[in-house]
Amino acid sequence: MKIFEHHPHPHIETRKKRAPKPKPLPEGRLARFNALLGEKITKGVGTMWCAYAFALIALISLPEAIHTGKGALISWIAQTFLQLVLLSIIMVGQKVEGAAADTRADDTYNDAEAILHEALEIQKHLEAQDALLQKLIETHRKDAKP
Repeated sequence: MKIFEHHPHPHIETRKKRAPKPKPLPEGRLARFNALLGEKITKGVGTMWCAYAFALIALISLPEAIHTGKGALISWIAQTFLQLVLLSIIMVGQKVEGAAADTRADDTYNDAEAILHEALEIQKHLEAQDALLQKLIETHRKDAKP
């Protein structure tokens, strides 16, 4: 008589197949080229060095905007400086936040792996105790018979 039978959760096997993996490249030569080019450009524009370069480019046209008048200066600030420079700075911030989120996701996955491993170890321990208890029960029954 077994006092406990372990039934693994169906998600356990699915989880092993769906461990975090890098995103695959798209199908087709042109799609792969576009994806790689877009990634390279994004990595390049999403740096503080690019933000500095954009700021320098924008500052070249600042004197002309100042001499043209208030409307041109406001337009220069909104359309040239903010859009050009903030684009790169925002991309840098998103990259930093994305890396932190990836680290948290990996840590969460690894924590779940560890918890699952510990739960399986507890299960083995309980099964060993069940076997010992079963043996003791059978020994007691033999000794108790007249």
